[in-house]
Amino acid sequence: MATPALSQPELLRPPLSYPRLPYDRLLAEAAARWPENAAIVFRDTSLTFRELNALTDRFARALRALGIGKGDHVCLFMPNCPEFVIAFYALARVGAVASPMNPSYREREVAYQVADADAVAVIVHHSLLPLVEEVRDRTPRVRHLIVVGPGAPPAGSSARRLADLIAAEPATAPPDAGATDDDLVALPYSSGTTGLPKGVMLTHRNLVVNNLQFVATIRLRESDRLMLFLPLYHIYGAMLMGSAVCTGATLVMMDRFEPTECMRLVAQHRVTLFFAVPPVLLALSQWPELKRYDISSVRLIMVGAAPVAPELSRRFYELTGIPVVQGYGLTEAAPLTHLNPIYDVALNVLDSCGVPAHDTEQKVVDLETGERVLPPGEVGEICVRGPQVMQGYWKAPDATAACIRDGWLYTGDIGWVDEHGYTFIHDRKKEMIKYKGFGIAPAEIEALLLEHPGVADVAVIGKPDPEAGEVPKAFVVPAKGGVTVNELLDFARGRLASYKTLHEIELVQAIPKTPSGKILRRVLKEQELAKG
Repeated sequence: MATPALSQPELLRPPLSYPRLPYDRLLAEAAARWPENAAIVFRDTSLTFRELNALTDRFARALRALGIGKGDHVCLFMPNCPEFVIAFYALARVGAVASPMNPSYREREVAYQVADADAVAVIVHHSLLPLVEEVRDRTPRVRHLIVVGPGAPPAGSSARRLADLIAAEPATAPPDAGATDDDLVALPYSSGTTGLPKGVMLTHRNLVVNNLQFVATIRLRESDRLMLFLPLYHIYGAMLMGSAVCTGATLVMMDRFEPTECMRLVAQHRVTLFFAVPPVLLALSQWPELKRYDISSVRLIMVGAAPVAPELSRRFYELTGIPVVQGYGLTEAAPLTHLNPIYDVALNVLDSCGVPAHDTEQKVVDLETGERVLPPGEVGEICVRGPQVMQGYWKAPDATAACIRDGWLYTGDIGWVDEHGYTFIHDRKKEMIKYKGFGIAPAEIEALLLEHPGVADVAVIGKPDPEAGEVPKAFVVPAKGGVTVNELLDFARGRLASYKTLHEIELVQAIPKTPSGKILRRVLKEQELAKG
């Protein structure tokens, strides 16, 4: 696909000016500028920025009273809810560090992150409290459990209710914690699709900078209303939270995606910006009820966290008239690094994740040494550099040294940059299929199969082969109406280079994925190995 020339002003993103201040100050300033703007709409609750800031002050004072302050690490273990936002900003306000956790974690995962993060407290949804209680003997540093939700903690529990702690404090700002923009404010953990998850050290400056980079690239304003069902514990959701807060925009929040309720909220609240991952876009494009809802207020849909097939973006645009733009980022970059231009359809390249954000550099290096910079069009590892890049991995100096070299973040993503600066992601370096010495990107074969109307979802892995090393195998979820293996093999044959030929297709009911939409190829590979 031809891409626009860099002479287009939209692609020349000028440097921005970033204030040097603690992250929580962005909320205080929003409350001063837009006190009566709705900050959060969630179920039957609506909070203005004035109210959100006051609740944050109260909880910050409660945290100080518990002895939680500068440098302390606290895990947040809850689904999307207003309390997550309050807790995140209150922790920043006392100089503490928030370490969000996936609410689908089980005991082993909870124990690992709480212990590895050196957390002194866990702020936990009442439905998840038993999991945290169960691992207390493996998390000896934890001094406090703070529960979100209705009802009192069970008898014998040392947990205290967040609502009670807030009610006991005045709505006045706590004493200045003395946090600087170089101090840590967040410790999210990488997705852990291979090996153990690692804590990503993000400073106040990392988050402030990236929020403003996103605001500038997406052109966010105080009149905007953002649909937020993406999990706040994930860096994508956290970016949307912070960017809305610093511009006075409204978060229309759900605890999880459900199409009927989501579209009802979009229509009722006249949502202007819709953020999704590829599985959500796929589900909506195949949902027969979509046309019943007035979603004309939405000016664009941004897709991130995983590559989206161009055909899917085209299909959704044809159905709704709403442009789909693809962005790119990673937890280690707080997260945004790339986004397509958003207000000129001619500049939106569907199979690209866009051009670098403000003050962000990129390069592509060879896969063998990581030292040779490749010219436009050649495939290698994508590297980025900018003020949003993390300080390193928590308690993992070797992993940090391997990932950050001379200020460049080696993303582990394979792709190329064209002569106009657009970036194209093929796949994860560690997920490349090695067939007789050739590298095959699973996402390339997946995008091809998704063009077939009989395919609802697909994942491709390398299946061990004694002669070739690995051969491509696809796991396909059939669309309504069904499809056969032979039909798909015939469809795919000849459409890609011969060494990328599919050797096997298995029809399945679902593809295992992370909550952010990334395919868990590791799970599929383990299942394949278990078959012997």
